[in-house]
Amino acid sequence: MMRPDLDRYIAGWRGPVLAALVALFAGLPVLMLLPPLDRDESRYAQATSQMLESGDYVDIRFQQDPRWKKPVGIYWMQAAAVAATSNVENRDIQPYRIPSILGAMLAAAACAWAGAAMFGQRAGFLGGAMLGATFLLSTEAGIAKTDAMLCASVTLSMAALARIYLSTRAGEIPRRPHKLLFWLGLGLSILIKGPIGLIVIAPAMLMLSVWDRDIKWMRRLGWGWGLPLVALIVGPWAIAITIATDGGFWREAIAGDLAPKLAGGHESHGAPPGYYLLGALVLFFPATLLLPAALSTGWHRRAEPAVRFLVCWLVPAWLIFELTPTKLAHYTLPAYGALALLAAAALTRPIGRVSRYMGAALTVVVGAALAVGTVYLLTEYGKSTAQTWATITIVFAVLAALIGAFLMMHRAAVTALIASLTLGVIAHGALAGTLRQLRPLAVSPQLQKVLEEGDLHPRMGRPGPVAIAGYHEPSFVFLTGKDTELTDAAGAAKALAEGRPAIVEEREAEAFRQAAANLGVTGRSVGVVQGYNYSQGDDVRLTVYAPPGATPASPERAR
Repeated sequence: MMRPDLDRYIAGWRGPVLAALVALFAGLPVLMLLPPLDRDESRYAQATSQMLESGDYVDIRFQQDPRWKKPVGIYWMQAAAVAATSNVENRDIQPYRIPSILGAMLAAAACAWAGAAMFGQRAGFLGGAMLGATFLLSTEAGIAKTDAMLCASVTLSMAALARIYLSTRAGEIPRRPHKLLFWLGLGLSILIKGPIGLIVIAPAMLMLSVWDRDIKWMRRLGWGWGLPLVALIVGPWAIAITIATDGGFWREAIAGDLAPKLAGGHESHGAPPGYYLLGALVLFFPATLLLPAALSTGWHRRAEPAVRFLVCWLVPAWLIFELTPTKLAHYTLPAYGALALLAAAALTRPIGRVSRYMGAALTVVVGAALAVGTVYLLTEYGKSTAQTWATITIVFAVLAALIGAFLMMHRAAVTALIASLTLGVIAHGALAGTLRQLRPLAVSPQLQKVLEEGDLHPRMGRPGPVAIAGYHEPSFVFLTGKDTELTDAAGAAKALAEGRPAIVEEREAEAFRQAAANLGVTGRSVGVVQGYNYSQGDDVRLTVYAPPGATPASPERAR
């Protein structure tokens, strides 16, 4: 167990703050080290950059195409972060990721805050720390998408709802600030990702009321001013986007994005039920050793109001996501707070032998799987520069598993958790460093480097836009700008004829040569980039061509 004199360091507001710091340290390596990722992150970042460039903060667009799939919340947050810390012309991805890491910190803090009311300060802090250190949240914390901030808004709303529910069960009057946080979290979740937050919150409330055979507690939520507050958060933009797109946003968001995901495996992301349960073994690491104890606690202590609340938070949402045909690993993230708090609840009592040994076995399997996966990545895509990072990843992942398992089997569950979290956070950070060094996966940054060294990048004052054939990933658009021409072989040849640089993938090479010959134009090859397009699952080889008459870069400028 944690030493009693440490309890004062997590008392009151300190527990949530320390849990937020765990999330910060866990997510920061991903934020700082990884290049722009394909495809969703670069689409979000590019759409945000176009907001800043155009001054249109209502209509969301990627290049000329409308991006009417998700509400505007995360774009506004990213725009504010970039405006406050950077310049849109820099094309640095890190500022766009700031809202995500802040979301992870808020989720961890809210989880700790709820856990303190449920099971005490110690368990609350451990629950928040577990959530912040999970591989799933700490990865999403460094990626410029909606998911970390969605997790924050839902976790905040559910944490406030838990406080309201427990107060009502204890015969107390719920506090108005808790009601305010509930409605603020709900409104923010809608502004970020539409109805997804409601898929977690509403079934939890319904199941809890049915289980208790009592709906009176829900009357204490402040509906009379809470619903108008949600409307005030979401309404102005909803009205503006409806007018600006003549209702097109809603048709695309519902009929073009949400409905296909409910009907089948949208965009080849289908998977059978059980996908998320199996995935949680890895994504909940380094707290995997407490998963069996968490599930056991949810079953055996379900009569306790706090545990019952967590079961109602976790189970309906998880089943809905498992039964939805379209599956992506991060979909269940808003329910991870409940899982972390059930694991924290398990630590308040001695953990049974079966749960201890199962947890130890699972965490060893996951540690070994992470080591094997890292070796595979290093073998397939690594260079010598990745070996140090990969070694650190493997060593600390294995140590997190083995030390945690050993202590768990010897009835030192809290010490096992703290050791696993500490070593696991280091392993996760080193994994981000490993991925950064896998150059074949970073095709777009390599192409940008060739353009800069060849003195061809439009940002350097050269004619543009760049035309690229056979490789149309959003990360390249983000790095080279909105006007980047995603074209075919004929379009690339035309760009050369117009004095602009062109990039051609090997599968388009013959058609490009024929089109260039027809136009009577020849280009000068300034570099070749070979890599792996992980979005398509294809090896790629791209040649960068300078237009006729382009002056070769001087050695000083090329460097």
